[in-house]
Amino acid sequence: MMLINIGRLLMLAVWAFMVFNLFMPFPRPLNIFVNVAMVFTIMMHGLQLTLLKATQSETSKPLTNLQQIRIFIFGVFELLAWQKKQMG
Repeated sequence: MMLINIGRLLMLAVWAFMVFNLFMPFPRPLNIFVNVAMVFTIMMHGLQLTLLKATQSETSKPLTNLQQIRIFIFGVFELLAWQKKQMG
């Protein structure tokens, strides 16, 4: 569980880096790379959330809005924590 929390912390740092670039753009080549990375991250985390919602059985309880936001922000780290909680 500690590694998952470290991963969440790193993901927050990545998001902060990408959002900071929107308000105070980095020098030219890095600026473009960070923008592409942000679009890719948004697409991948959105895809993870969509696939999780699509594969949930009808008997399981639906994800709350807070869980969906956490999965979108933290991505695979939150999915691992969620899966661990479902197993145990």
